[in-house]
Amino acid sequence: MTTQMIIALGITIFMIILIMIDKLPFGSVPLLACLLLVIFGIADIKAAFAGFSNSTIVMLAEFMAIIAALQKTSFIAAFKRTMFKMAEKGGFKAFLLLILIVMLGCSLFGTGSTAYYVMVIGLLSTMPYTKKLPPSKVVMTAGFAANHPLLPFNTALQYGIVIAVLGSAGLTANVPVAKFAVVNFFLSMGFLLNCVIQYKLLPDHDIKATEDAKQVQAATEGSSLTKTQEYITYIVFVIAVAGMLLQSSIGDAGYAIAGLSVAVILISGVMDCNEIRNSISAPIILMSAGVIGVADALGATGLTDLVGTTVATALGTNVNPFILILVFCILTSVLATLTGSTIGTVYIFAPLAIATCSKMGLDPTAAACAIVISGWCGHFLPIDGMPAMVMGVGNYNIWEFCKFTVPQYFIRLLALTAGALIMFPM
Repeated sequence: MTTQMIIALGITIFMIILIMIDKLPFGSVPLLACLLLVIFGIADIKAAFAGFSNSTIVMLAEFMAIIAALQKTSFIAAFKRTMFKMAEKGGFKAFLLLILIVMLGCSLFGTGSTAYYVMVIGLLSTMPYTKKLPPSKVVMTAGFAANHPLLPFNTALQYGIVIAVLGSAGLTANVPVAKFAVVNFFLSMGFLLNCVIQYKLLPDHDIKATEDAKQVQAATEGSSLTKTQEYITYIVFVIAVAGMLLQSSIGDAGYAIAGLSVAVILISGVMDCNEIRNSISAPIILMSAGVIGVADALGATGLTDLVGTTVATALGTNVNPFILILVFCILTSVLATLTGSTIGTVYIFAPLAIATCSKMGLDPTAAACAIVISGWCGHFLPIDGMPAMVMGVGNYNIWEFCKFTVPQYFIRLLALTAGALIMFPM
């Protein structure tokens, strides 16, 4: 390892420890880590704080404001009343139903949709406390459910990468879309299994101050907006989501559309400047933006490539196929989490696994599918947008958070590996 690798890794570990002990304000720790990167010469100011101009962070900030506006509408008020009634009824059935509803919505928006998980977590954050179904049990589970489609048919990005990595290895890809969807389904079922197992182990606490909860309950009685303002809010929300979905074809204009939607919200009086400013500068934005600079610096040192090559050599050509795929899935997801570069990490580890399978005389399709999907399966630490938002909104300490996410991490990867081997026997 080079000196730069060691220093970057040390700063990352230091950042994680500070997040774990929870002694500094939420969102401030990654900013401290970014400053350390500059001081030790690992990155310049522009690179260290590049997260604040990152397109995903810009979209996250924009949608924070849009979701705040949407929560003022009568439709969301009605949705909240329905959700609160389910919570008041409480029990395991209501808990499971809420998760399944969120997973069904994820089927439409697709895995990793920033707009969708921000909307879901934002709505869940308004749940009042009830002993029958505490909001702390719901935010953690339903928040992560926003990344697990119940009907995984909207997986074009992941499917395209599988075809690409197999093609780059000189192999003719034979990956039916239906079978690939089933592999994703195994992953979602692994997630659901963890929720069921941990239902009684999830923390029981309120996620808002008492006065805040009273204000939220009062807000469910109706909308504070005029009919015209409500229609404007619905329209800009749909337009912003459409821009996000079209981003792959129209580029950064997709993110700019969401920004213009926020401008319309301001001009129409749906939200004032202070409300918008508080939304787009929320601690979760600072947390997510700061982490990107650290992640980029860690990846730029070449640590990911070094780890991948070392592990591929260590595994050799006599390892059990299940263990082979599982190890590469763990490496891919861990490094993608730490570096923040999901696709880049996948493009390093998938070819290494494919080459290893080829040397063993095995069909590498299962390995390619599992490893590509695993790139979106980290979330065991609060150092990415969704997990950081779940932890912050749910008011969890690091131990409550990891008690759920670490078992979730391994159960999902075991299910993913099994599903890949069942659909594409080696």
